[in-house]
Amino acid sequence: MNSQLLDALTVLEKEKGISKDVIIDAIEAALISAYKRNFNQAQNVRVDINRETGTMQVFARKEVVEEVTDPRLEISIHDAMNINPQYEIGDVVEIEVTPKEFGRIAAQTAKQVVTQRVREAERGVIYSEFIDREEDIMTGIVQRTDPKYIYVSLGKIEALLPQSEQMPNEKYEPHDRIKVFITKVEKTTKGPQIFVSRTHPGLLKRLFELEVPEIYDGTVEIKSVAREAGDRSKISVHSDNPEVDPVGSCVGPKGQRVQAIVNELNGEKIDIVRWSKNPVEFVANALSPSKVLDVIVDEEEKATTVIVPDYQLSLAIGKRGQNARLAAKLTGWKIDIKSELEARELNIYPREEHDSLFQLDNTDDEHGEEQDE
Repeated sequence: MNSQLLDALTVLEKEKGISKDVIIDAIEAALISAYKRNFNQAQNVRVDINRETGTMQVFARKEVVEEVTDPRLEISIHDAMNINPQYEIGDVVEIEVTPKEFGRIAAQTAKQVVTQRVREAERGVIYSEFIDREEDIMTGIVQRTDPKYIYVSLGKIEALLPQSEQMPNEKYEPHDRIKVFITKVEKTTKGPQIFVSRTHPGLLKRLFELEVPEIYDGTVEIKSVAREAGDRSKISVHSDNPEVDPVGSCVGPKGQRVQAIVNELNGEKIDIVRWSKNPVEFVANALSPSKVLDVIVDEEEKATTVIVPDYQLSLAIGKRGQNARLAAKLTGWKIDIKSELEARELNIYPREEHDSLFQLDNTDDEHGEEQDE
């Protein structure tokens, strides 16, 4: 061991971000094992590597006792006091026992252990980096595929994109660049394992944060997200600043901001609606692009009955019930949609006390094409 070793460790620290002290501690631990195994010693020993020169010493640690029963682990008080008169019973004496030929044997024996420790330290660095990025978005490059996973390179590590988290309208080819949402970071015996998603609602939220400065700086807040990945999504937005239009901020000039997100999600349609603490307004907005005549609220059941014009019934419900289903997810309210004719027959519309007060126009609170009826 010499200064060349320390120079190499300095380079390793800079290139891989692993502390030099961590590596030296690993080498010292490896050399203890090497000494005991190669020299058939059961002594309690300590290995010391000088951080300045790289020189190495092996010290046998022996307890000071009145009468020695195991000379490998103990030293008599008489012999200890010959070394230093201040030693007392119970103290530990260190005696250098570095073999002359130990350097070569130790280097060979320790190599595998040191490599393993370095690998573990690297894994720890990667885990520490990515555990802080759970529920965050990253850009990755598709490496390869198998029936269970898409393997996506995130730089220092490959992430796993499970089949259940893949967009049904996407085909992934090697070298494709995609944005992914980190759902889980696990520490395993083989190193960190990172799972990512293209279908998680969090991906949509993070994409809006990237595209819309007002969301990133907190002027506009995303209140809720409902998503059927690859097909259609809804988000509700709100701003405490009366001079800021939260929907317009998300849509952007000529729809550029939301269109960038639609393009990233391969054409997934996105409805942006205005959030309201009033369930009548919120539910009506959430059913965009359909017009709403009235919303009857049942607070106890957290349910609503929504009346829409007869010609808008299929639009309000959406293809295979999608629009109503997404609106219910977005608002957290059960939604039962009835046409105006049916509501009149049930004598629940119009309501005298409310008919003239219900004036909602959510034409500005939407984006995207109307759903297929």
